[in-house]
Amino acid sequence: MFYGWWDARFLILIAFTTFCSFGSGILLEKKEGDRNLQKWISVANILLNLLILAIFKYYNFFAENLTQLFLTFGLQLDWVTLDILLPVGISFYTFQALSYTIDVYQHKMKPTHDIVAFFAFISFFPQLVAGPIERATHLLPQFLRSRSFDYAKATDGMRQILWGLFKKLVIADNCAVAVNQIFENYYQHDGLTLFYGAVLFTFQIYGDFSGYSDIAIGTARLFGINLMRNFNFPYFSRDIAEFWRRWHISLSSWLRDYLYISLGGNRHGKFRQYLNLIITMFLGGLWHGASWNFVLWGMFHGVALALHKAWMTIIGRKKGEESHGVRRFLGVIITFNFVCFCWIFFRNADIHNSMDMLGQIFTTFRPQLFPQLLEGYWRVFALMALGFLLHFAPDSWENAVCRGVIRLPFLGKALLMVAMIYLVIQMKSSEIQPFIYFQF
Repeated sequence: MFYGWWDARFLILIAFTTFCSFGSGILLEKKEGDRNLQKWISVANILLNLLILAIFKYYNFFAENLTQLFLTFGLQLDWVTLDILLPVGISFYTFQALSYTIDVYQHKMKPTHDIVAFFAFISFFPQLVAGPIERATHLLPQFLRSRSFDYAKATDGMRQILWGLFKKLVIADNCAVAVNQIFENYYQHDGLTLFYGAVLFTFQIYGDFSGYSDIAIGTARLFGINLMRNFNFPYFSRDIAEFWRRWHISLSSWLRDYLYISLGGNRHGKFRQYLNLIITMFLGGLWHGASWNFVLWGMFHGVALALHKAWMTIIGRKKGEESHGVRRFLGVIITFNFVCFCWIFFRNADIHNSMDMLGQIFTTFRPQLFPQLLEGYWRVFALMALGFLLHFAPDSWENAVCRGVIRLPFLGKALLMVAMIYLVIQMKSSEIQPFIYFQF
């Protein structure tokens, strides 16, 4: 009902993907003694799922770019493009289906014979359209166990839903008003305003996407289902590698486990490791959308990860070794600014607009316009400052607040929730924006 309400025709697509992946698991179990045949069964299902994704998401992109490439050599190709809608959430549920087949093939789990549970795993509505991207080893067994209502989990889920709504409606959507005005009319603004727009989008996309994840995780907890954490204070990262351990954790860990390691990881020398990182992030960028902006965004992060690995090797720092004091502070500032500039390519629809914006940021920087900017967007500035405080607050503060809320009597908890709901209603943006990651 949830997925079909958007467009019932695409129920056929998600059902086909689910049946193929479910059937591949059964076949892998039946051919347990023939490892070579198991390999071909896995490859066939993986290619089938990727083919469906490629047709709906990337066919027109590659057809148009191939046509342009041949035109540069004076050759005319009459490619046929497809006038089709992109099925919502196809990138997310395709990756979930692929993880199941790969995990069964690698003997990380046994295939399920409960088709209802498997359909629930692929199409569980809170996280179906924008994640987190769950692993079968974590989510599927939860549908095979009996569950009963848990008051503590339900109240915790409601708290997380409210927190997600606050991030989305109050922080992200208010930032979006200014971001849309700045990015859509970038040629009218000076470098300071454009940089401010990039910083605002940095907070918008975090509030938007982590807010959705909180709503999904909280909703799942009402049903007794635990989803994985998808964000862990990413803008507090001291380097780009740590950023990707904290940002969109379900995707970054999926790319690491099923793509980077499959390419060889760090097992074939330093050069191969750096190349694998760049390839992984290139494909991660392409996963987000059929656009050169996303490809470049992924490539920037891939090159940054490779350079970071090389630098760690040069200075001899071991993985997981912490930096402190001024070094950590500078690392956070540098990483945050790098991420901000990369988001410019993610936000823009055209690569030329992104390059023009970067050029203007470094050539038309006029600080005297800052007071006007502050006057025009004072509410957004206040929300951004609040976002900084909430984001950089130590974990111990958050834990202390949670413990305090838990100790409140029932009436105190009820009043707190009512106050939060009232705060969200009063402070939310008048222009409700669609979730950014719904487009993927």
